[in-house]
Amino acid sequence: MSATFHHSVRRHVFLAMAVAVGGVTLAGCGAMNGPASFITPYRHDVVQGNFVSREQVDVLRPGMSRQQVREILGTPLLTSVFHADRWDYVFTFRRQKVEPQQFKLAVFFKGDALERFEGDTMPSEVEFVSRLEVARKLGAIPVLEASQESLDKFPPAAPTASPPPAAGGAVSYPPLETPAR
Repeated sequence: MSATFHHSVRRHVFLAMAVAVGGVTLAGCGAMNGPASFITPYRHDVVQGNFVSREQVDVLRPGMSRQQVREILGTPLLTSVFHADRWDYVFTFRRQKVEPQQFKLAVFFKGDALERFEGDTMPSEVEFVSRLEVARKLGAIPVLEASQESLDKFPPAAPTASPPPAAGGAVSYPPLETPAR
């Protein structure tokens, strides 16, 4: 056999081994749960639907018109031709390193008047925001106030000249629309 054939076989075997080692290495990276698993892909926040707070639900009263409910809760996420007297508000939020959140509220009408509403216990706005906070390890917070010593290092600012007054007092601007002919 020729030398080029042996060289070609060696090259193919080397490439196959490199691919196998790379695959095993990458598979091992995905299985790590310890301190070496600091490399994670970025996953963006996924927000779907309308967030409805406890404060908004507390304002709802039977007998309100559809327009009043829409002004308080916003446009419903789901409406159906088959269930014209029901509006569904669904809100889901998925964020990296935070437990996924989902809230549902169904609003029922009789004609144009609110009959009843039911669903999950909605968090207050403050509770919802606190659930979004991701624990961060912050260092010492620097003092954000300048001492008199550091202020004395800078010369006082020179007074700025005020612009000259407009001739004749008021400034005249051209009309926004052309005069009618």
